Amino acid sequence: MKTRKIPMRKCVACHEMKEKKQLIRIVRSPEGEVFVDPTGKKSGRGAYLCNQASCFALAKKKGSLNNQLKARVPDEVFAELEKGV
Repeated sequence: MKTRKIPMRKCVACHEMKEKKQLIRIVRSPEGEVFVDPTGKKSGRGAYLCNQASCFALAKKKGSLNNQLKARVPDEVFAELEKGV
C-alpha cells in the first residue's frame, strides 16, 4: 500500500516547514478581503502562520503577511488569531 504524501507549508513569520494541518491559513479573496480560513480550502491567495503567539507578533512586526498576500492585513485578523490561540 502506498504511503500518502503529507503536504508541507512554510510559516511566513519563522520560515519553518510544517505540515499543512498544523498551520493557520490567512486568505486574500479575489475581491480583496483578508480573513482567516479555518478550513484551508477557500479560494484566493493564501499565506500560512504557525499556531503560536510569537509568530503572530513577528508577522505583524515585519509585515510579512502584508507582503505575501500583497494586501494590507487589518488588525481584526491579528486579533482573531490571538484570540484563537
